Amino acid sequence: MERTPVVDRRQFIATALGLSAAGVSGFPAAATTMTYDEAVTASRAPLRTVPRDRELVRFATLAANSHNTQPWMFSARGNEIAIAPDFSRRCPAVDPDDHHLFVSLGCAAENLIFAASTLGWHADPVIDGDRIVIALEQAPPEASALAAAIPVRQCTRAAFDGRPVAPETLRRLENACREPNVTAILMTERAAIAGVTDYVLEGNSAQMRDKAFMRELVSWIRFNEAEALATMDGLFAPASGNPSLPSWLARPLMGLVFTESGENKKYREQLASSAGVVVLAAERSDKSHWIAVGRACQRFGLQATSLGLKYSFVNQPVEVATLRPQFATSLGLGERRCDIVMRFGTGPDLPKSLRRPPELVMQL
Repeated sequence: MERTPVVDRRQFIATALGLSAAGVSGFPAAATTMTYDEAVTASRAPLRTVPRDRELVRFATLAANSHNTQPWMFSARGNEIAIAPDFSRRCPAVDPDDHHLFVSLGCAAENLIFAASTLGWHADPVIDGDRIVIALEQAPPEASALAAAIPVRQCTRAAFDGRPVAPETLRRLENACREPNVTAILMTERAAIAGVTDYVLEGNSAQMRDKAFMRELVSWIRFNEAEALATMDGLFAPASGNPSLPSWLARPLMGLVFTESGENKKYREQLASSAGVVVLAAERSDKSHWIAVGRACQRFGLQATSLGLKYSFVNQPVEVATLRPQFATSLGLGERRCDIVMRFGTGPDLPKSLRRPPELVMQL
């Protein structure tokens, strides 16, 4: 068996993109010396009409996904693009049944559908086993505020300003979640948010006492720009409001500064500062329904972004298996599984996370 050669990742990206002195698709010509901000700008550049499939995949990869593992692979043939799971990027500790993975695929599909509409293609998604197969048919171009929000959207893990949002805004957020067989529970009352907070803190404590969960989480943290650029994935520390530190310093400090009490305090403050919380729950717990939840989840994020709001996930109550049914019962969902929990409000801009370029996620 041949040994796989070791390749500098940024040099590989430059080669894969076929960059010349002029550069293409917003990527700088000097990709080997690309800064973090340049990489973010390149991945979130305005949507171009050509090359169609590459551009649609680029916008699809800007979707929300667990730990920013980007657990997807795309293939294109004719007027059909398929999204398949990349199980090499699964997170068995936090997501043992791949629930979040398939929700992430649904998020990516929703981005692709909106981007296709902008370019003049009607996109019809069909679930085919583990894959989402999206057939494209030419149609009049249809720009939308949600499509425009794709390169701007981000999960903002910071305190918000506590201001309530207008009833019309709440209506539009709730409407964005409408998806067959998916229920959205939107809460703005302080007592209801406090009830969710209790479950978030209990779930957070359970996770932080779980050594496997903590090892997995830390493995996806990128403590500085160089680490993030080396992989183009993961949880960039400054995107969560943390300082950028050398890895040799940050990793030993984790046990001192990343504590259960400190994280619980942070989550309590973040939820108290939020205008509301939304919980998504599907009628059944299977891959097709998880994908449907992902589509509703992504539309919520895009709608919030288009309205000038920020949002982030507080999924601890649905990630801890022993806590999940109690949380569902507290919301009147009976035996149904709660899938996603998000908080929203008005908040600050934080650094955006990176995405791998299409050439690294497209099968030829």
